[in-house]
Amino acid sequence: MAQQRLPLQGSLDDLGTPLAGTTFVVVDLETTGSRADGAGITEIGAVRVRGGEVLGEFGTLVNPGVPIPPFITLLTGITQAMVAPAPRIEQVLPAFLEFAGLDRGTVLVAHNAPFDVGFLKAVCAAHGFAWPNPPVVDTVPLARRLVPRDEVRDHKLGTLARHFGVPDEPTHRALDDARATVGVLHALLERLGSFGVDTLEELRAFRTAPTAAQRRKRRLAEDMPERPGVYVFEDARGDALYVGKSRNLRRRVMSYFTASETRGRVREMIALAERVTPIVCGTELEAEVRELRLIAERRPPYNRRSRNPGRAVWLKLTRERYPRLALVRRVLDDGATYSGPFRSAREAELARDALHHVVPLRQCTHRFSPSRPVTACVLAELGRCGAPCEGRESPEDYAAHAERAERALTGQTASVVRALTGHIRELSAQLRYEEAAAHRDRLAALLAGAGRAQRLTALARLPQLVAGRRGAAGWEVCVVRHGRLAGTGLMRPGTDPHAFVRALVDTAETVPPGPGPAPRAGAAEMECVLRWLDSPGVRLIDLDTPWTCPVDGADRYRDLTDWDREAAPARR
Repeated sequence: MAQQRLPLQGSLDDLGTPLAGTTFVVVDLETTGSRADGAGITEIGAVRVRGGEVLGEFGTLVNPGVPIPPFITLLTGITQAMVAPAPRIEQVLPAFLEFAGLDRGTVLVAHNAPFDVGFLKAVCAAHGFAWPNPPVVDTVPLARRLVPRDEVRDHKLGTLARHFGVPDEPTHRALDDARATVGVLHALLERLGSFGVDTLEELRAFRTAPTAAQRRKRRLAEDMPERPGVYVFEDARGDALYVGKSRNLRRRVMSYFTASETRGRVREMIALAERVTPIVCGTELEAEVRELRLIAERRPPYNRRSRNPGRAVWLKLTRERYPRLALVRRVLDDGATYSGPFRSAREAELARDALHHVVPLRQCTHRFSPSRPVTACVLAELGRCGAPCEGRESPEDYAAHAERAERALTGQTASVVRALTGHIRELSAQLRYEEAAAHRDRLAALLAGAGRAQRLTALARLPQLVAGRRGAAGWEVCVVRHGRLAGTGLMRPGTDPHAFVRALVDTAETVPPGPGPAPRAGAAEMECVLRWLDSPGVRLIDLDTPWTCPVDGADRYRDLTDWDREAAPARR
């Protein structure tokens, strides 16, 4: 079956590039003025450091190709005569970029980094060199956060160098100033250590010092295993506050108690937390699914509300004498046709409007009875409803409309797509771009919801699917029954694969079939499973029923969600 690549969920990657093992290149430039004035670079100085040790230095004058203003000479001591024999910037750049190693994971550091980085990016672009876009650390805002004004009068490089007792004094010469910045950087990193910041990611995310609660409750992470799994923050009563997942439980939970955690609601949650419960998982898919199930079961208040399964919206074609399209929150075992779930009620309304434009279904909510006649609404006069309420349309004729809507939702989408795209083109040709854009959005919502329902339905029909993916520690093997993750395990190298799979299948959860596109698992869980099955390296081990999606289903027309961008320029 051709699987649709689904949007990726949040990564399981953890913070963890140690500062002690990070290579920094500290850069300083001298120039003839600002870039806005068309200034050029007169000198480059750089120092490579790692773990407090200087690895190398780079320094050279540069011929800027423009006159040096007298006030710049007075400030830096660099004269026109000094730079006249110096190489031009296009000759210096290759040597500097090679020394800096910015394309090899080196972190660029500067005091007032936007100035230096702006010049370097501009000269690279001007002379055909690709800017490697390295991570950047600016010591100015970092010093403002770590060194209060009651310690220093300002945060200039000279002031900070004197305050920290840096032996290299800034002189407005590039290499001297780069050396002084190295001393300031090391002093700032020492202060960061007292806040629990010991990785590059935490350094770059540092905004404010950790709260007293964060520092006091770091003990909650001390007994966390360094294993993949799910963690649950709980309050004193044992109620869940927050649920998350990680490849390394200890490091991820520890990050909540450092300065890198700046989210206001999370800091508020930490103040309430009294324990963190770890749940070790064998595979990444198990961790993702357990997280979703725990969020659905325990409803932790500090997880995103959008992950609340109760907020899902479905589009339902009702089962009654004259079916209609309705927005519902639950899928029932009532034989009705369901499409979705949609991301929001608004998206479901757009999908319903798309079908109403093509199929003349009734939009009223009346219960028809021969003894209680109903007067037809304005839609009948507009030709958008056959007025079955007044008996103008027989149940048999109306059933043909309902059947067409059901086919569009379950797998035969072509007629609806042709009708809507044709109407969009007509509106565009008449320069009615706003109306064309509205119909385009409705079509995109219909295709998204129907495609999601068709993918989920195809997976839910499978009594059993067994698949595996090779990982660093062995093969991750998963058993999926009717869309629900029924069992998973890690098969280590040297294990008998037949015995392992047989044991996993025999001990997997029993899952009976059920109604609707997502009968035995939440739609979010099923999409996690689909995303894992669609990931590189997955191999099907056992499949007892053909796995198919409709040939003319909504996924066939997925490209139409970006349909004809020039058709509605007013919306772009």
